[in-house]
Amino acid sequence: MIGQTNKKIRTNNLPQALRQGMTDAENTLWRILRGRQIDGLKFRRQHPFGDYILDFVCLENMLVIEVDGGQHAEQAGYDEIRTEQLQKAGFQVLRFWNNEVLMEIDAVKEKIWLVVQGHQPHPHPDPPLEGEGEVKFATSLEGKKEIISP
Repeated sequence: MIGQTNKKIRTNNLPQALRQGMTDAENTLWRILRGRQIDGLKFRRQHPFGDYILDFVCLENMLVIEVDGGQHAEQAGYDEIRTEQLQKAGFQVLRFWNNEVLMEIDAVKEKIWLVVQGHQPHPHPDPPLEGEGEVKFATSLEGKKEIISP
């Protein structure tokens, strides 16, 4: 997505290089995320955003999934700042260690699915009949909303 990405990242073709050199854990997770296998959602891999390249992202759900190797234990401060900046941009960030993805892929898949379900609007199990259950609000002088009829 041009316009939101650092030019240096785009001109060096870094995302393409990272896609070609993915780790075993990233490849394992990509086999689960690709092809709209999780709730029909499209995930992108090694997607540029600002000054970062996101391991995996679902733009329609604003969900970022990062797979961290051993080097991330040493750069925890950087990862924390990166996560905060992504959250400020509206993303929810999930982080998994390489060994989680490689050894417990079903648990990783379930956690992603549960987070995705949290983004989906759930239909009311017993919707009110037409005209029932309507609530009317009025705005007070202080700017607060107040219920005026149940």
